[in-house]
Amino acid sequence: MAVGITGIIAFLSGFPALRFRKDSFVLVTLGFQVIIFTILYNWISFTRGPHGIQGIPRPNIFGWQVNELWEYLVLIVILNAIVLSLLFILYQSPFGLSLKALRDNEVGAQSIGISSGKQFLWAFTIGGALMAVPGAIYACFVTYIAPISFDLQESIFHVVILSLGGTGNRKGPIIGVLFMVIFPEVLREIGLPDTIAPNVRQMTYGAILVALMFLRPQGIWGEFKPK
Repeated sequence: MAVGITGIIAFLSGFPALRFRKDSFVLVTLGFQVIIFTILYNWISFTRGPHGIQGIPRPNIFGWQVNELWEYLVLIVILNAIVLSLLFILYQSPFGLSLKALRDNEVGAQSIGISSGKQFLWAFTIGGALMAVPGAIYACFVTYIAPISFDLQESIFHVVILSLGGTGNRKGPIIGVLFMVIFPEVLREIGLPDTIAPNVRQMTYGAILVALMFLRPQGIWGEFKPK
């Protein structure tokens, strides 16, 4: 249900959003998030607003009740394998190749009959639908969900992960996740005072991101270099 509902929302919001490109597109999608966040935050009868929904049941998959941490790890590995397999099939399919052609040269791809609007809309819908998988697992793991769990700052964090790791292949996002997970632990081991540690981490992230924008705009392991 989460995948279906999120896919529908992504499909509907994709129509106006895909009129824009590059940085403008990112800003428009973040604007849509602010709108949806505000609606869910104030729709008290449906989401309980800032109080959130509590007591979400643990996953039960064909009689397998997932409770322990290691069981969640197994479940996440299985779901990751399924999602990555689907994405690999899409990547190698004519649909995936057409997206790569549009990414590299949109005008050239349109000249051979590839519809940019239609292909981008389906890609946006598929991406939005798949993002519901980790969201649903997160809700079942903490047994609580609220609009504040997915605010604008969280989205910016994911954009930073993608920008650092790089786009154009499957390795970039993985590198970005590893960097953003391991690097804070390294800073934590330095032993900075709690009063300044968060600010130092934010400043360090910003400095690294700015340096990459100038030195390697495609990211650490990116294949596609923005123009």
